[in-house]
Amino acid sequence: MKYSDQMAEWLVELGYTHCFFLAGGNIMHLLESCSRRFKCIPVVHETCAGIASEYFTEISRTGKAFALVTAGPGLTNIVTAMAGAYMESRELLVLGGQAKLADLANGEVRQRGIQEVDGVSIVRPVTVLATLLRETVDRATFAEMVATTAHGRKGPVFIEIPLDIQGREVDEVKVNTKIRPTRSPFTPIEKDTLNQVVRKLRESKRPVLLLGGGVTRETSAAVLDRLTELGIPLMTTWNGIDRVPSENPLYFGRPNTWGQRSSNILLQQADLLVALGTRLGLQQTGFNWQEFMPVGEVIQVECDPSELHKGHPRVDLPICGDANVVLKHIAANDAGNYREWVEFCQMVREAIPLVEPVNHTGEGYLSPYAFMQELSKLCTGEDVVIPCSSGGAETVLMQTFEQKRGQVMVNDKGMASMGYGLSGAIGAAIASPGKRTVLVEGDGGFMQNLQELGTVSANKLNLKIFLFNDNGYASIRMTQSNYFGGRYVGCDTETGLGIPQWDHLFAAYGIPVMAVGPGFERDAEFLRRFNATGAAGFLVKIDPKQTYFPKITSRITENGSMVSTPLHLMSPDLPKELATKVMRYLNR
Repeated sequence: MKYSDQMAEWLVELGYTHCFFLAGGNIMHLLESCSRRFKCIPVVHETCAGIASEYFTEISRTGKAFALVTAGPGLTNIVTAMAGAYMESRELLVLGGQAKLADLANGEVRQRGIQEVDGVSIVRPVTVLATLLRETVDRATFAEMVATTAHGRKGPVFIEIPLDIQGREVDEVKVNTKIRPTRSPFTPIEKDTLNQVVRKLRESKRPVLLLGGGVTRETSAAVLDRLTELGIPLMTTWNGIDRVPSENPLYFGRPNTWGQRSSNILLQQADLLVALGTRLGLQQTGFNWQEFMPVGEVIQVECDPSELHKGHPRVDLPICGDANVVLKHIAANDAGNYREWVEFCQMVREAIPLVEPVNHTGEGYLSPYAFMQELSKLCTGEDVVIPCSSGGAETVLMQTFEQKRGQVMVNDKGMASMGYGLSGAIGAAIASPGKRTVLVEGDGGFMQNLQELGTVSANKLNLKIFLFNDNGYASIRMTQSNYFGGRYVGCDTETGLGIPQWDHLFAAYGIPVMAVGPGFERDAEFLRRFNATGAAGFLVKIDPKQTYFPKITSRITENGSMVSTPLHLMSPDLPKELATKVMRYLNR
């Protein structure tokens, strides 16, 4: 059997069903083999292949997807997607082509083979495994390589396969060795440690459970009703956004540097934080991490020991292991009485609405906050919602969108690369046949990957694309305004940025598009298109001078460094009387 055929059959055994690819000479054997066994989806740029594969695998319950790219530019083009999956700790398998073994430079010269570049060296820092196959490997070895992407703290696996290795004839009997059983990747958590967490919860007066992406959707769904019975206030990270629905009476939002103000204020007043499946990075704690949890103790459950001991924030009880085990143990035991704390949390959430009347929206434009609030009402529990990865379109959604039970939401915020949204939505839509996928993206970010409208059109995806149409890079424009006196450089059409006529662009791909403004949620034509099956674009008319508050602010010191405010002191300041009321436990 040809070795590429054998590898493709092994991938089928390992649960892979889809392949996102861009064809090239150095993967000709792999592509031919995969085309016979998988649903192969061609994309216009390799970045999309990687991002779509990541989002597909994150969402699908019936299969997994991998990316197939050629050597040289195929590899370099997918590095952004691999870096993003690495930062978000998600599965991503990338098979890469390479020149023949005899044509490899091997560090002796810059290049020998056509399109040859040392892919393994390029991607090693952003993968959990990167390897070049200089010989064929057997089934057991190949399966172990692939499984590394989902073993423990997840991350990308890159397997680079020279052209002559792909096409080599192999003995099926010799290479089909038995797959060896794998051990659990997680450090076992002692029963005493589990009981210590429960004991601390019982002793606490103001606890918060913060659910991160390390808590699976299956676990959260299984224990949610029990957690609600226990009366423990629940919050989520951005990666855990769909683990708890907003209508849950114990849900108190998403704390973050661009989080909900009420959530930040409440988190900072907790006397115990149990952080489950989150690395507690700077975006979660604020850049002023020294003032994170000023009156409370921190328990962090993380599968990566380096995240537990990185030094920021302060962690009083670090637990290395599977966060799902800890959450299930909490749900299986009794908790304390938190009625007074829950009532205080409810009061704070009511006193500080998700949409604060602090922003300026010009006449004739649609407030992005009002838009997001209405969009969340229109979406159903069956929808898949994909926020983009940076800018106002993302932060407004994360501050305002009220997620429903059953909704699946996936985002990328570690890499925060413009252009992520459309590629992620493509993977999500293909992973969710029969469901509507809703994408929210900024026009600046959308331009980074707009060619994938061709992939949307060719696959007839049920994808609704909402584009914040504000004439460029809103967040860059805002930074240049806030810190540099409005010296605008390369952020809009007036400063040389080339932005397409969106109606012409969508029309070129046969995708209907319409502008939406104030009152869109009552527009019959909008509702018809939003609820119809198929792809549609919606241009959301956003004021180019729109303000985005509340937010954590920083100031530049005399020596040029930046100093940030702590999580609970977002800008603008609350009225003194209200601040005193909602920060009761910080004012003591």
